[in-house]
Amino acid sequence: MTEYREIITKSVVAKGRKYVKAKHTVQPPHKPSSILGCWIINHKYAAKKSGHKIEVNGSYELNVWYSHHHNTKTSVMIENVNYRDEINLRYRDKDARNDHEVIARVLQQPNCIEAEISDKGQHIVVHAEREIAAECVGETKVCVAFTHEQPSDDDWEGYDLDEELEHINQNVFDHD
Repeated sequence: MTEYREIITKSVVAKGRKYVKAKHTVQPPHKPSSILGCWIINHKYAAKKSGHKIEVNGSYELNVWYSHHHNTKTSVMIENVNYRDEINLRYRDKDARNDHEVIARVLQQPNCIEAEISDKGQHIVVHAEREIAAECVGETKVCVAFTHEQPSDDDWEGYDLDEELEHINQNVFDHD
């Protein structure tokens, strides 16, 4: 006779992700002649649940290498950028409880797509991208069927484990 039980367990009850293209304008101390390189480093972030969304607060450094004084000198401009992203969640289980445990991971680290000198020539405009995924873990119910009948050992008949082990090469990792 089959019976059913409800088990309360933790599982991923909601997921979401967000892709962001951002534009940052930096003003170097010298009028830029050309851009020699741009990179983003030191990305840090923290995530928390806020209503039915995940709020991600983070920061990173923009590093822009540029020439100035008519391409006779170079400098690196470093600017810290703070951001706040809200990730909408899609719930798999509407009856989930205690879904305050948040797991966030970066799918695309902040990355410079393009850096250009502004039309007036005084600023550098950096186009960046990033993508973050988040999950909420909460309590949910699962229904399982079980029976009082003992499982049969018939599935193991004809299977000799000792015979299987005799054919294993124990020296597979030995190198001479």
